[in-house]
Amino acid sequence: MKKIHLITTFAFLIFIFTTLYLSLNNRKIYNTKDIIGQKIDTVELTLFDNSKTFNTKEISNYKFTLFNFWASWCAPCRKEHKNLIKLSKNKNLKIIGVNFKDNKTQAKEFLQEMGDPFFILISDPKGKQSVNFGIYGIPETILVNEDLTILKKYIGPLDLKDVKEIKKIIKQ
Repeated sequence: MKKIHLITTFAFLIFIFTTLYLSLNNRKIYNTKDIIGQKIDTVELTLFDNSKTFNTKEISNYKFTLFNFWASWCAPCRKEHKNLIKLSKNKNLKIIGVNFKDNKTQAKEFLQEMGDPFFILISDPKGKQSVNFGIYGIPETILVNEDLTILKKYIGPLDLKDVKEIKKIIKQ
C-alpha cells in the first residue's frame, strides 16, 4: 500500500513539475502585430448621452479615426488625456472615445475637469463591445483610416512620441 501511495505521489509531482516547466517556457506576449492591416468589424455602439446607436461603418466618412478606450477611474487615462486634447485639434482626425466599464457621472466629471477631446463619445458599461476591437485593458487606442483598416494600435497611455507618430501618419 505504501508503495502505491509513493508511486502516485511521485507521478503527481512529476506531472506538476512538467506542467509548470512547460507553462513557464510558453511565452504568450500580447502584441498588436496581427491586427495591423485588418479591417475593424462592423459594431453597433451606444452613444454616451442617449440610447441612440453609432455604427462603425459611419467612420468611413472621416479620413482618419482614433478610437480611444478610457475610464475616469483609470490613472494612465488621466496621464494620456492631454495628448488626446492635442490630437483633437487636427482637422484630419476624429477621435471617438469609448468609455469602458465606468460610472457615467464620474466620466462626465472627468471630461469637465480635463476637457473633452472626443468627436463622438460611446458608452461600453460592461466592456463587451470593446472586445470586438481586441481591447484587453485600458487605455488602448486604435488608429483607422477611411477604409476601416487598422493602421496602428497603442497599448497603454499615449505619449508625445505616439502623438508625433499619429500626426505623421495623418500628415498634419
